[in-house]
Amino acid sequence: MRILIIGSNGLLGSDLAEDWKGDVVIPTTSRDADIRDLPQVRQLVARNHPDWIILAAGFTDVDASERHPDMAFAVNRDGAKNASIAAREAGAKLCYLSTDYLFDGTSDRPYEPEDPIHPLNIYGASKAAGEQAVREQAGHWLIIRTSWLFGATRPGFPEKILLLADTQPELRVVADQMGSPTYTRDLATAIRDLVRADAHGILNVTNSGTCSWFEFAKETLHRAGRSTPILPITSAEAGRLARRPAYSALSSKGLASQGIVMRGWQEALAAYLSELRMKGKLY
Repeated sequence: MRILIIGSNGLLGSDLAEDWKGDVVIPTTSRDADIRDLPQVRQLVARNHPDWIILAAGFTDVDASERHPDMAFAVNRDGAKNASIAAREAGAKLCYLSTDYLFDGTSDRPYEPEDPIHPLNIYGASKAAGEQAVREQAGHWLIIRTSWLFGATRPGFPEKILLLADTQPELRVVADQMGSPTYTRDLATAIRDLVRADAHGILNVTNSGTCSWFEFAKETLHRAGRSTPILPITSAEAGRLARRPAYSALSSKGLASQGIVMRGWQEALAAYLSELRMKGKLY
């Protein structure tokens, strides 16, 4: 197969491009096409004749989306629409990466793909609009909802925690938001397997288990051998611009039906820290 990765220099896209073996992988970035521009996307797809398009590009800064809603919707909604149109016209299948921030966090169980969505922030609303565009415009489509991504190719939450631990006398981390951390290497492998299985519809893909940001940070410090004190705080005390769901864990039942079982987030975190050490980013 020919796999066109749009956003191959991002946190997930870089792992997709590096780890995907056995198919013809075409990594592209915004230098190759601006996904906000339909003619550019059409030309990109026409040049490369993909069987599948993986749309890993997106405007993912949750707080910046509140300040720049037009940009968030232009990338996350219009970009998805343009990729869907170009894919359908070329007879290609489309995989769109979405988010747990579609939900309002009031559930008392992990969210299923068919649960009603109710985003609390602009980022979630823009991704919801992107999903709708994919469903309306693409032919064969796969929407993958994931959450709390971390990977060694770009500074993410665990690496930032470790950097702060080296410079701050104590850390204060939000303890009233629950979700599922997801290692981009594991997510990339699952996406490859789902594409090869010709999956379609909406699927949740995260590492198994749930925790708070505080618990995530505490486990990161422990596994990295750091002893910096860490204190739990509330979302209100954190004072972030965008509202976040208090609970956004995603159910893995649909993924299991595809024969894919994701390892626990703690095991994935250990693998991530090993990768950081290998890259010389952790001592």
